[in-house]
Amino acid sequence: MRSNYDKIISKLFFAKYRDGDNEIDFTKEDLEKLNAAYNIRNLPDVLYHFRSRYPLPKKIRDSAKNNCEWIIRATGEYGGTAHYKFIQFPILDLTPNKSLIETKILNSTPGVIDKYALNNEQALLAKIRYNRIIDIFTGATCYSLQNHLRTKIKDIGQVEIDEVYVGIDQRGAHYIIPVEAKGEKDKIGRIQIEQYFAFGETKFPNMICRPLAAQFLKDDVIVIFSFTKHEDQIRIIFEKHYLLVSKNELSLKEIAEYSRQSLSSIL
Repeated sequence: MRSNYDKIISKLFFAKYRDGDNEIDFTKEDLEKLNAAYNIRNLPDVLYHFRSRYPLPKKIRDSAKNNCEWIIRATGEYGGTAHYKFIQFPILDLTPNKSLIETKILNSTPGVIDKYALNNEQALLAKIRYNRIIDIFTGATCYSLQNHLRTKIKDIGQVEIDEVYVGIDQRGAHYIIPVEAKGEKDKIGRIQIEQYFAFGETKFPNMICRPLAAQFLKDDVIVIFSFTKHEDQIRIIFEKHYLLVSKNELSLKEIAEYSRQSLSSIL
């Protein structure tokens, strides 16, 4: 499957690419015409595959300028046809930094949830919820509004969000916090974060939008990223690693050390 995905997206890209291009427009119909040679049954999954799961083929990546990368961005639906573009941006590394210190959190996840969670994403969202990781990370009081939300946004199309929180900070400001959840082997998607900003700006214009990405680094280590937008580009504000532990794995010395550290919101 992945071999055909690589082939069809490469053929599409290089049929339109010219040296020096920074943006390349294409449509769903362009992809459908090429599919006669590959017979891919779930054609929309090709775009999802490269936007959310895996990098574009090496030959496409190598055509980007120094310190830049190609991404696929949805640009809307016109005349009943979905439109997209390949576009270059400075590289955004969303790989967790394994050298960061882990902050221990007492694990409040019910054992029955650990036992019966069906997949990594479901388990991650549950652990975040039961351990109030979003509250701890942001310094605000946060509530889960909805999970697995699907909605349509103008010029983008359908957007899927793993979980949406609303938060209130000590100043009374209200936040909308879309969360993307990924398993240890998955890739945090730049495109998803862009869409989450668009979701907040469109659906909750009077709230502060702070998209977060969460990922398992290893067993019971949860990585959280927060983001901002600067000159139409996504930037990382903060990255934090939390280790869920039993009461016997958190010493008084560690608690005292945490108490000495300054307490401040990162929202």
